[in-house]
Amino acid sequence: MRETNFLIENNARHLWHPMAHPAEMQACPPRIVNAAEGVEIVDIHGKKVLDAVGGLWNVNLGYSSDPVKKAIRDQLDELPYYSTFRGTTNSPLIELSCELAEWFKEDGLTRSFFTSGGSDSVETCLRLARQYHKINGQPERTKFVALKKGYHGTHFGGASVNGNQNFRRNYEPLLPGVFHLPAPWAYRNPFGTSDGAEIAAAIGRLFEEEIAFQGADTIAALIVEPVLGAGGVIVPHATFLPLMREICDRHGILLIADEVITAFGRTGAWTGSRLWGVKPDLMSTAKAITNGYYPFGAVMIADKVAEVFESSKSGVGTIGHGYTYSGHPVGAAAALATLKETMRLNVAGNAAARGEELLHGLKTLENRHELVGDVRGKGLMCALELVSDRAKKTPASKEVLQTVQDAAYEAGVLVRTSGPNVILSPPLVITTQDVARIVDALDAGLAAAEGR
Repeated sequence: MRETNFLIENNARHLWHPMAHPAEMQACPPRIVNAAEGVEIVDIHGKKVLDAVGGLWNVNLGYSSDPVKKAIRDQLDELPYYSTFRGTTNSPLIELSCELAEWFKEDGLTRSFFTSGGSDSVETCLRLARQYHKINGQPERTKFVALKKGYHGTHFGGASVNGNQNFRRNYEPLLPGVFHLPAPWAYRNPFGTSDGAEIAAAIGRLFEEEIAFQGADTIAALIVEPVLGAGGVIVPHATFLPLMREICDRHGILLIADEVITAFGRTGAWTGSRLWGVKPDLMSTAKAITNGYYPFGAVMIADKVAEVFESSKSGVGTIGHGYTYSGHPVGAAAALATLKETMRLNVAGNAAARGEELLHGLKTLENRHELVGDVRGKGLMCALELVSDRAKKTPASKEVLQTVQDAAYEAGVLVRTSGPNVILSPPLVITTQDVARIVDALDAGLAAAEGR
């Protein structure tokens, strides 16, 4: 590796970063992460901090999962790559498909299609949803309904169903035939209430109205995150997703659960759909499936959808979709090892327990700091929404958020900011002591921002 001075001098000079303005990165170069161990990362200056971002929602087992690392090394020695397009496959992928069928059996999902990551998985879900209706003799079912504040990756299909203009505006026009409902958000919504059940019912009515206006026979699917992640960790009322499922069933609309973040334990349940007692027709997964150690994803498919494809007698049932790295053998080996460790460590149980502690700690910060307008979360998905005026719910400035983030880092914890939100998604193996470190660092960050 080049010497430290070279890396610092060239930071962001030749590299464009995702989700950032190139000039801003050049003016304020990003932190260089050089090493990681357990739930901590180490920057180029040797500073060690707790990673309360969990990589990017994906390093559920932390950075020292030796079984996953070993599985990757061993598979590289045996078969580093081969295509899974027609005519060839590989052993770890066959085994993984069986493991996933068992893992998601309770969700009613028994078939899998493999991808390179979350955006690929969402794109696959959208394509399969349209194709499903074509096979069923309903080719006009091409439209999608999604939620404002929802995040579904960055491909053109995913950007089209995204519900945040930051991921849409610079790339419009996007996919036509996409319509958005309000988010099930108690803190900010157009309904004049903070009652979650009332909000869920109101969105249900709007969904019914949109179906009547568009025509049920033109809508392919509704896509939702069981807990909205990048949009600000918006936790719906327990009645919301079951209501959406019932409406979809009544009108022949598929339900796509985007679980790129929520699958594999982050909410305190093994899947976000299971958390709310709902069985989706398609589910996008990625991120934690390999603990972030290898780019990999999987779309899980319900029997009802699979049977339509598998019984099709015409070419319309052929899946004309895939990626060079679909079912990569190294990714499959990493996923097998990750699933085994994920279950052995019962990270869902730990996420539920540590999540309650973290939410309690964040509530104490809300009582201590006027900057905190709202605290919300489920499992180890939590957020602080910062405001400059609590009564008016005026979002805090970018400068305030940056001060909180920088001061928390100096206090030993890396957090992520998005809009007015401080988003927390630490590894699911954190301890009670780690939770205390996160809360203390945020306390210091908020105090520093208020001292500005």
